[in-house]
Amino acid sequence: MDDNATPDQRLLLEASKRFIEKECPLAAVRDRVFENEEYAAGYRHQAGELGWYSLLVPEEMGGGAVSGNRVIDAALVAYERGKRLQPDPFVGTNVVAYALAAEGTDEQRRDVLPALLAGEVGGSWAVVTAPGRPALGGAVEATTAPGGGYVLSGQSTFMQDPSGDGWFLICARAAVGPTQFLVRSKTRGLTINGLDALDITRRFVEVSLDSVQLPASSVVGVPGTATDLMARQLALASVLTVAESVGAMDYELNMTVSYAKERIAFGRPIGSLQAVKHLLADTSLLLELSKAVAVAAARSVGSVDYDLEAASVAKALVGDCGTDLAQNCFQVFGGVGYTWGHDQHLYLRRLTTDAAMFGNPTWHRERLCQLSGI
Repeated sequence: MDDNATPDQRLLLEASKRFIEKECPLAAVRDRVFENEEYAAGYRHQAGELGWYSLLVPEEMGGGAVSGNRVIDAALVAYERGKRLQPDPFVGTNVVAYALAAEGTDEQRRDVLPALLAGEVGGSWAVVTAPGRPALGGAVEATTAPGGGYVLSGQSTFMQDPSGDGWFLICARAAVGPTQFLVRSKTRGLTINGLDALDITRRFVEVSLDSVQLPASSVVGVPGTATDLMARQLALASVLTVAESVGAMDYELNMTVSYAKERIAFGRPIGSLQAVKHLLADTSLLLELSKAVAVAAARSVGSVDYDLEAASVAKALVGDCGTDLAQNCFQVFGGVGYTWGHDQHLYLRRLTTDAAMFGNPTWHRERLCQLSGI
């Protein structure tokens, strides 16, 4: 994905690579160092200094779209993160920051946005479907409080833990229509329940809201008009998740090819066997196809027209290609790939989970039909 990176993008990527290799290499990810709050806070702060969480903030605050180059910048960083299975909520924090920059209040931009951009706190968001359809990320109801403000009740699930005193961007069904609320993780009445996840490199949670009282200033955008903003958030979240998946696919395939060259069976490297060569050739096609669609989606989402369909195309295709690639690599590694001590299972876990995040391939194919009026 970085073959055509500009000089400025290459500087960002090199700095990101050095940071990842020093602070959170794959061995550290395996040891789950990110579960330590102090470590997570230090990681976020350094990532914030690199500009990881400000990549989707429009240069002119309040703009609805992000320039194509900035979306590609964010996708390239996500690609490098995916190679080493980085654990922090990069996608969620960027999406929340974008939402605040695009339609947040002056107070939210002044008090919350700078902390997100600096990595002082993390952010998380779960996609929900349009009104009248099942909520993919849970169901939250918002009612107007007698003394002003709102009362939220329900659950929002499959959200990555922002850790610390982070922020959740919650979509709720209100009488006036879909409305998004910015809620701090330590808000009274809000309970964070850890989820058992296939991907052990990240922590996912379900947020339960039991009559959580929020002031009117917690609303992001105009009440009842969140549909368009959520569609843009979904497109950006899909593009970044796809880019992370492609990074994981790239690293895993390279790891598998190296193993095929070194593993000797019947007196010759297994990579010289016709069946293995054909399997790896087909698998490389999955990777190259995913790279191409990921770059195309990043460019489309960053365009003036803001192509929402391209993001869903990429999410559906890469979701399927990623899991197929991981399974093919398992066939080459054989029994060793299934052992706990090998990194192969970590990539299978990540790619399978990424395929489900922000809508699985089936969900996005259905969304494409809806966007096309089919």
